[in-house]
Amino acid sequence: MKNYILIITAFLAAACSTKLPVDRLVCGGRTVKDIGVIVSEQPAEGFDGMTLRTVTFVNNGTAAVIVDAMESSRIEICGKKVWSLQATSSEDRKDWLLPVNKGFYQRNYLGMNQSDYGGGIPMICLWTPEQNLSVGVAEPVLKLVSMPVSRRGNRTCACIRQDFDEPVMLQPGESLSSVRQFVMESKGDFFNPLRRFANFMEAEYGYQPPVSPEDAFDAVWCAWGYRRTFTADEVIGTLPKVVELGFKWVDVDDGYQICEGDWEANERIGDEGMRRIVDAIHQAGLKAKIWWAPLAADPESRVAKEHPEMLLVQADGTHEDISYWDSWYLSPVNTATWDYTVNLVDMFTKDWGFDGFKLDGQHLNLSAPDYNPASELGRPEEACERLPEFFEKIYSRARENCPGAVVQICPCGCAINFFYTPFMNQAVASDPTSSAQIRMKRKTFAAICPDLAYYADHVELSDGGKDFPSQIGVGGVIGAKFTWPKPNPDAERDRDGCLLDEEKESLLRKWVSIYNDKMLSRGTYLNLYDYGFDKPEAHVIEKEGAMYYAFYAPEWNGEPITLRGLGEGNYKVTEYASDDLRTYQVQGPDPVINPVFKGSYLIEVK
Repeated sequence: MKNYILIITAFLAAACSTKLPVDRLVCGGRTVKDIGVIVSEQPAEGFDGMTLRTVTFVNNGTAAVIVDAMESSRIEICGKKVWSLQATSSEDRKDWLLPVNKGFYQRNYLGMNQSDYGGGIPMICLWTPEQNLSVGVAEPVLKLVSMPVSRRGNRTCACIRQDFDEPVMLQPGESLSSVRQFVMESKGDFFNPLRRFANFMEAEYGYQPPVSPEDAFDAVWCAWGYRRTFTADEVIGTLPKVVELGFKWVDVDDGYQICEGDWEANERIGDEGMRRIVDAIHQAGLKAKIWWAPLAADPESRVAKEHPEMLLVQADGTHEDISYWDSWYLSPVNTATWDYTVNLVDMFTKDWGFDGFKLDGQHLNLSAPDYNPASELGRPEEACERLPEFFEKIYSRARENCPGAVVQICPCGCAINFFYTPFMNQAVASDPTSSAQIRMKRKTFAAICPDLAYYADHVELSDGGKDFPSQIGVGGVIGAKFTWPKPNPDAERDRDGCLLDEEKESLLRKWVSIYNDKMLSRGTYLNLYDYGFDKPEAHVIEKEGAMYYAFYAPEWNGEPITLRGLGEGNYKVTEYASDDLRTYQVQGPDPVINPVFKGSYLIEVK
């Protein structure tokens, strides 16, 4: 370990060529003299390019200093074009991968950014074709810090920032220490640094990346096309078409419950109706998942009224709001909440017979600190740090009751909270706002959890509602929410293009068949192309000795593309998504092709 001391009198702007991180105190914009900076630094053994750091600021002066924030491990990268991984959460539901343009600023706070948006992946990655730098938090639990990214001119910076709710009076001789953090040098895009971070967390803290059961990779039909007023007969009546088209899972969605918090069946469906739905699904040879928004309780729910000890209480004494459902948070680390939740798992799996869960809601990603005395926490922030324990309760009980149960967590557009991923076995594109998000989220999950099934969500959420190549080509699990033979009767129009008309049925017959034949979701994602800089956008899956390349661009007019990862030899290329299965030959190593396409180009290379 290397310890050294610096005396800082002002913020030091690092030159673009520097590799040393910069650390500073934020004191109301003033220059502060006589502040010592003690840096403990050591390489992360076995993780090339990764350096662990802890920074301590000491008041070596004779007067007290008022501190607003600490900034540490500031990295800087230069380039006219810079791309970044900034996987944090806000109601804007921004892309996780995005270019850093001039004048850019994003706070990237890991705590609550709005009433029900928070959490994320605790690292930032910046890259150009020549350089890759990352900075992140190396703690075993989520910490309420920011990772701001900014750009001035050609200089893009990122750091770890710890803001104080109330300014800290740092007396002479007193010190402030940062969270444990890291800086990392690498090459290429974000994939390798993110994989290295996940591997470090496994080696250092016992983080366990999930491994999905085989069933988690099967195609999914979701009843959400019928919306909240669905009936048992509508779901059951659609099952023959679900089977005919080749889907294997049925997700029974929102609308069966009395209200959020009271998850018993409502009068329209009833317990008998839920059992009838599940029995019909099983009789059709399918498996059933149930939608559920745990941790949410409507103010008028029986649970909220009768069990105030479960409710999360904020610092001002109010209950934290879940905006989408006008609900309140339950404390994720309250033992009464745990008991209530486990009993619900028993009802869903034992009483109703479901085989898995679709856990849904942006609020699942994080909560505010919990000040409810009934939660018996040493610190209110434990509610944020120990959130994964809540999902562990669900995951363990679900698999105990139903071996092989599929547990999907869908945080509705949020960047996944890295720390609860061990307690899920199906990731999801999570309400993507574009096909690009479907693809970028897939590559991100492939870096963190290479053996985790990635459900590409309803195809109706893709560009134009028909972008099956963005689901299949990246190794996603295909999904749809069609209605048949009629649309949702309460909808003013077929709002999401759900009705299974002749065109949509033809597309589903083609793409579900391709999906079930190739099952690229069970293959291995290979990081052979850099996101943002390699054109066209490219993804590669290796499966059973074949390489599956997927290229994406609005339009590609025959410019050369190199098929990376191929050695010496002759190769047969099959356009497996074309209607005529056109084939041609190429010769390795690294053969060049000149395709012409719009949107996507999918090929199998053997």
